[in-house]
Amino acid sequence: MRVSKPRVQPLQMDQWDATAKEIMGRVDGEPLNIFKTLANHSGLMKRWMVFANHILGKSTLPVRERELIILRIGYLCKSGYEWGQHVLIARRAKMTDDEIRRIKSGADANGWSEAERLLLKATDELYADAHVSDATWQGLAKHFNTQQLMDIVFTIGQYNLVSMALNSFGVQPDPGLPGFDV
Repeated sequence: MRVSKPRVQPLQMDQWDATAKEIMGRVDGEPLNIFKTLANHSGLMKRWMVFANHILGKSTLPVRERELIILRIGYLCKSGYEWGQHVLIARRAKMTDDEIRRIKSGADANGWSEAERLLLKATDELYADAHVSDATWQGLAKHFNTQQLMDIVFTIGQYNLVSMALNSFGVQPDPGLPGFDV
């Protein structure tokens, strides 16, 4: 974690306003620290959740490809919270720990398909320059349709934003969250 204690204190459910309770009423189990933190600004949380839910649940990208780029941007941003949450999701999507570890090495690591290498490269390019190069875009276009290409860019951007927020707010790991040592 970038900071050892929260800068924005996570709120317990009995501290939530009506909007936060409405949003989180649809969540099963103990809310994650990200949501407890966002409950401090429930109007923002409500509007952000619409976009976040598209990226995580309604995107045109297959789960494996989505998690590959989310893990890469989380790693590049040094967002331990984001990395850990998506290690769990990637494992449920049948990614191996070896594949997950390899994400840290990026597109040049051995074992990636052409499409996977291009996804990692696009993530690196957007992180470094806020732009996907023509060569990478043309390569991706051989594997993904227009909507998927758009979802690639928005997924990377969404998780870059979330990583910045998590790092800056000091959102601490939930119990059992894996670290970068996976």
